[in-house]
Amino acid sequence: MNKLTPPQFAAALLALLLPVTALAEDDAQQEPLVFEAPPLVITGSHYKANSFNLPFSVQRIEAEQATEAKPKVNISEALGSVPGLVVQNRNNYAQDLQISSRGFGARSAFGIRGIKLMADGIPLSNPDGQGQAATFDLDTLDHIEVLRGPFTNLYGSNSGGVIQLFSRDGAGAPSVSANTAMSAWDTQRYQAGAEGGNESGGFLLNQSQFSTDGYREHSNASIDKSFAKLTLTPDIDTRLALIYTRLNQDDTKDPQGLTWDEYEENQNAASPNAELYDTRKTVDNSSLSLNFEREFSAGTWQNTLYGGTRHVTQYLSIPKFVQSNPLSSGGVIDFDRNFQGASTRWIQPFGLFSGELTVTSGLEYDASSDDRQGYENFVGDMLGVKGALRRSEQDDVTSLSPFSQLVWEKDRLQLQGGLRYNHVEFQVDDKYITGSNGDDSGQVTYDGYTPNLGVSYLLTPQLSIYSSWSRGFETPTLNELFYSGPDGRFGFDLDAATSEQYEVGLKTRLGRNTNLQLALFQIDTQDELVVLASVGGRTSYQNATETERQGIELSLDSRLTDSLTSRFALTDMSAIYSQDFVSRGQTVKSGRHIPNIPQRSLFGELTWQPLNGFSTGLEALYRSNLYVEDSNTAKTAPSYALVNWQARAEQQVKQLTFNQVLRVDNLFDREYIGSIVVGDSNGRYYEPGPERAWYVGAGLEYRFE
Repeated sequence: MNKLTPPQFAAALLALLLPVTALAEDDAQQEPLVFEAPPLVITGSHYKANSFNLPFSVQRIEAEQATEAKPKVNISEALGSVPGLVVQNRNNYAQDLQISSRGFGARSAFGIRGIKLMADGIPLSNPDGQGQAATFDLDTLDHIEVLRGPFTNLYGSNSGGVIQLFSRDGAGAPSVSANTAMSAWDTQRYQAGAEGGNESGGFLLNQSQFSTDGYREHSNASIDKSFAKLTLTPDIDTRLALIYTRLNQDDTKDPQGLTWDEYEENQNAASPNAELYDTRKTVDNSSLSLNFEREFSAGTWQNTLYGGTRHVTQYLSIPKFVQSNPLSSGGVIDFDRNFQGASTRWIQPFGLFSGELTVTSGLEYDASSDDRQGYENFVGDMLGVKGALRRSEQDDVTSLSPFSQLVWEKDRLQLQGGLRYNHVEFQVDDKYITGSNGDDSGQVTYDGYTPNLGVSYLLTPQLSIYSSWSRGFETPTLNELFYSGPDGRFGFDLDAATSEQYEVGLKTRLGRNTNLQLALFQIDTQDELVVLASVGGRTSYQNATETERQGIELSLDSRLTDSLTSRFALTDMSAIYSQDFVSRGQTVKSGRHIPNIPQRSLFGELTWQPLNGFSTGLEALYRSNLYVEDSNTAKTAPSYALVNWQARAEQQVKQLTFNQVLRVDNLFDREYIGSIVVGDSNGRYYEPGPERAWYVGAGLEYRFE
């Protein structure tokens, strides 16, 4: 795909628009149609808005689509139908999912970075942009909103995409529920919950436990989640929500990546060093948050307050001889984190030029503080145990961001524009200074303004076109700074990446029951952060020169008959380095592909509900090959296609509701690489995906009357 200028983008959209306009006009000339109201979303505007009129790509996924007939373990189950989003389930619970949005976040060595994760308006990403999707609770889900494109910068630095989950409020007569499920590799999951509410408030409680031996050697995991939500509505203008969450992972094993030869010999294997050093991770994460919203005659006041703790102990496979270096920080990571934050915003509508202007202004503050230690992963000849202290420091990250967003609407026209100032500060207080291991204390600050502009226009009641633009920036995360300086020290000299985004698109209703969204996008980035080296569980980074990403996204949702529905998503994207740069003494030529970004992704789903209380369906996923390092010379992770099948039944007997689920993933038992470790210096890039696996579940709910 060749680079398009903004005028060429507009011409390409017009070429695609003409036939769609003709279809919409043909429908308009027939008998009047009754259309379902487009979904309301708040992501991208901070207040409830009709997604059809917004000048950016945003998808709303209802709980039914996200969770029914699915294990409810990972959000990868829920996001396949969102174009532009690549969700790779590593099936490695010590490292979490890999998620990228239009290429943002693709380089992450573990967890999720470059994408803003939120739940009920509370950030689940640290102020440096690093987050973990494992804290999401799908049992309590109401819906998910996924924002892509230029308006993601409304959420600050490190927001190349936004994934926001919303839990449901407890409502109706009190009820209790319990579910159990079993799957391959001795995988088990149990869930129990209670909820209820009235016009004055509600409650929602949930507890789940998941355990698995893993399909690969040395990959067993145990995850417990707790969730509690209390909502209060003392009057029609006031709403308050208090939410508590806890995630506990005890001794989760890490099988690590494989070389290509190791993968071909045994795709279920763990890396030799993973078993030698017993690589594993323990996480205990808890948070408490408060949402308060008050309607006034002049506007709406929204506030959030949150805080929590996170403890992590992780055993890496760094060899003993590597740790003999005085600058080594050992092979065991151990830290206690306190995090907190607050935000406030005022939403004010005005009448202006016979239209309506809505102004949203606010301030967001986020902070985290790590008491971090590093230890040797051996004692004498015993490996995989906590040994001598090699690191001790205090790491603080703070973010402070005022912003303002304006939306003006009149008849069929909507204009949006906004500006955010981002201030992110890193401070390191080194407490381990011995011999040649000097003082690594210091601080670095990143500041930047991120503007955005957008316009949308309704050509017909069933056809909207739009265009948007923004500038953004992406700071390194704390983990990316740790080993990226000279001699593996703290990388205070890493720059933030800056980007400019363009998007044009259309949203339309074809016939009575089909929704289509189409977007073309281009992203030009300077100082892109790329992997410099990845050895023994530690990854260092550097700034490349420039990159270009451009592509097309298409989503199509249709009700084919009263009992048959379909969903389809396509992403076709080119992501390349647009200038030469030097990495590990080798020149990476312009035109090389950015690792871990597939050129093409396809998703299709067909669901059949022949009668009330029973449904069955097929999911299909295709992903093109993945480059694994910057030079593009190593063996690529091959393209693959997977098919999954599921069936669900439900029966109601008075106040009891029963449900049963049967599911088979990877129906045709394909061998494939599910995810990669970008730039691994030992060539262990490849993380195999699981073979065919069955899943069966059953549950009940009792509602009091």
